[in-house]
Amino acid sequence: MKHGDKTAVEKARRARERNQHLARVLGLVVIVAVAFVAGFLVRGEGAFLATLGFPTAGEEANAPASGQAGKSTFDSVSARVSEVEDVLAGNSVVSYDLDAATAQALAAFSAATEDDYLTYFDPARYELYVRESAEDSHAGIGVLFSEYDGRAYVSDVFEGSSAAAQGVQQGDFVAAIDGDDSHEWSMTETVKALSREDGATAVVTWMRPSTQEADSGEEFTTTLECSTYAVPNVTTELAGTVGYIKLKQITQNADDLVDEAVASLTAQGATSFVLDIRDNPGGYLTQAVDVANLFVKSGVIVEIETLDGSTTKTATGAVATDAPLVVLVNGYTSAAAEVLAAALQDNQRAQVVGTQTMGKGSVQVVRELSFGGALRYTAAYYKSPLGHDIDGVGVLPDKTVAAGSAASDAQKRLALETAESLVQG
Repeated sequence: MKHGDKTAVEKARRARERNQHLARVLGLVVIVAVAFVAGFLVRGEGAFLATLGFPTAGEEANAPASGQAGKSTFDSVSARVSEVEDVLAGNSVVSYDLDAATAQALAAFSAATEDDYLTYFDPARYELYVRESAEDSHAGIGVLFSEYDGRAYVSDVFEGSSAAAQGVQQGDFVAAIDGDDSHEWSMTETVKALSREDGATAVVTWMRPSTQEADSGEEFTTTLECSTYAVPNVTTELAGTVGYIKLKQITQNADDLVDEAVASLTAQGATSFVLDIRDNPGGYLTQAVDVANLFVKSGVIVEIETLDGSTTKTATGAVATDAPLVVLVNGYTSAAAEVLAAALQDNQRAQVVGTQTMGKGSVQVVRELSFGGALRYTAAYYKSPLGHDIDGVGVLPDKTVAAGSAASDAQKRLALETAESLVQG
């Protein structure tokens, strides 16, 4: 090898080492202060959060952008990174990819916080996150999803679905969709990615952990056919004089559906009720409050804690029934469904039966960034009417009973017996 060739190779080697060092440096800190602009997106919570003082799109657009003013390297990550950038700009002969460095730095910053839901969406990923599903593309794989620590998992599998046929089980986490395992899949991203035309296929890789908190586990891949599943959100039955109501999700019309179910079962002779929200992944907080209003005459329904303080939502007094009530919960009762259970329990309106709920009592906000993409972060926590934490704790039942087989269902049996005894007692 000629001397000139050796020199070129050596320069290239040193350049690679400097690039790698730069990437490591930038991976430990966050690049410059993030300026928040435009509006925010919250799944089902936008109007409700506006009542808590969160800025609207217009308000936020007029707000001053955050920057380096008043910040120092003693109290600001962004100021420290700015100093590093200045040093490199004035001294380093090696350039770097700004977008790649931003993504790596923000990923490292996210990992250093206590917010399990803090996520940076680069522009391409954010476009998919906010993308509306194509018209008539409402088919899915037959799975009801929820989210734990920012990762989508299976809350329920529909009978007769492609997912059920291939062994997908409650508690399985999404590891990859169509081979894309470049990031953790949130519930919103998963639902949108799997909303496809009837008959289309989707390749999903699942991770089955040994426990819900485990970060790893056995992985398996399925090729699933998408179909349209007509699964009722509310189902009812009359067991003797007990009206049984199963609520699968807290959707935009959940209060109307539960109200209709209560009226129908009362007309059939129900003198007490069981509200089954096992495996319910939550949904709209406003609707959780409205469903609680069907049973609670007065008092606090939920407390919401934000950076600026706490606020509460109280009962309206327009109840659907005064009859005794039992609420059924389990480890997959999550988010707004936990708010509902806590509201009924703390107001001594219902006895809670089952097992401890998941403990997902937080609100995530997605805000666009001035340089493209968006940031998802936790903006509020739910607390029970008596001020008990829900996030990381869950709701503890008054009567604990482990789940039996689908055929025996010991939890449901105890709930029905308890509801009946409340009338007789």
